[in-house]
Amino acid sequence: MVTLRGPELVAGGVVVSERWRPLDVADVDPDPFVQFAAWWSEGSPEMFEPQSIVLATADDEGQPHARYVLLRHVDTTSFGFYTNYDSQKGRDLHVNPRAALLWYCEPLGRQVRIEGGVSVMSEQASDEYFASRPRGHQIGAWASAQSQLLPSRADLEARTQEIATRFEGRPIARPERWGGYRLVPARFEFWQHRQDRLHDRVVYVSVRGEWRTQRLSP
Repeated sequence: MVTLRGPELVAGGVVVSERWRPLDVADVDPDPFVQFAAWWSEGSPEMFEPQSIVLATADDEGQPHARYVLLRHVDTTSFGFYTNYDSQKGRDLHVNPRAALLWYCEPLGRQVRIEGGVSVMSEQASDEYFASRPRGHQIGAWASAQSQLLPSRADLEARTQEIATRFEGRPIARPERWGGYRLVPARFEFWQHRQDRLHDRVVYVSVRGEWRTQRLSP
């Protein structure tokens, strides 16, 4: 058995410093999207992959599935990501169009939980994003039947070469089964690490179109 020790103890023989600032309801912006933007601006320069977020979905039997995806869209009402509609996440969202996102900023001891309903982005939005991707990524979107059984790596590489040859010398259109999803939050939680596990937690809940804030026990 391996005993895991917390980062406030010792990691690799070096004491890990704790960086935090108190967080209270009075400290946050009334708009959770503005608050998220502020934390993103402070934390993302110190992170290796700030766009990595956990996406949690559930299928029609209630079985949860979680994975990292890349946050590719944020505006004043929603968060977005892109994937194959036939992937596990796509199948989950087809039968249960609700999800949760988790953004974790380890350097500043922060995490943001976001929960809400999910809908498919417009074809125009998906087309525009797909056109901005590196060509190799575009080919991969065609070549991979995401989340389906794969006989071997050789099969995938053969399919990739087939697609590359098919589109050689011309633009690659977006596959019909690939595109974006948009999550419109009904709830946010901003979590700030504090000493002795006495963390600060501020929740935003949408009530008849207005955001209300509350403090939760750690």
